[in-house]
Amino acid sequence: MLELFITFFKLGLFTIGGGVAMIPILQNIAVNEKKWFTAEEALDVISVCQSLPGVIAINMATYVGFKRKGLLGSLVSTVGVVLPSFVVIILVAKGLSAFGDNPYVMGALGGLRAAAMGLVMIAVYSIAKGVIKDWFSGISSLAGILLIEFTNMSVVLIVLLFLVTGILRSLWNTRREGVLK
Repeated sequence: MLELFITFFKLGLFTIGGGVAMIPILQNIAVNEKKWFTAEEALDVISVCQSLPGVIAINMATYVGFKRKGLLGSLVSTVGVVLPSFVVIILVAKGLSAFGDNPYVMGALGGLRAAAMGLVMIAVYSIAKGVIKDWFSGISSLAGILLIEFTNMSVVLIVLLFLVTGILRSLWNTRREGVLK
């Protein structure tokens, strides 16, 4: 339990840019360092946690904690990842109200935004590398981006659309393989 708490506390403390920026760091820890998951299982964790309501960092902490140590593990991991943000947000809110117009503070925030963007870009690349394995996943990814960017369609509907599309593709492939035998 202590390992889960410390792992997620450090993730919550040192991940700048939110839950998406946490993805490559958590992948490295869970797959390479601690061997909690295979690379394929880690992609499944990310997919599940991204498609659920709520913040992905909390979803991932809860999921990983549950898989490792059950309900108590999910609670410990979730508290671990949330606690640093809770404390830091209170401190930053107090500090920004006192020093918000300071050019050094504004410069530091600009640097943090740039670092966060870099972490998000790494997460996108890391996920894309593991997910886009064939023409179907590549076209589906591009279609998802285009639907989100250029339509007013709800993201929930887009997720459901591709969930159904993936199931239909699996059914088609299974049926086609049965016919070819």
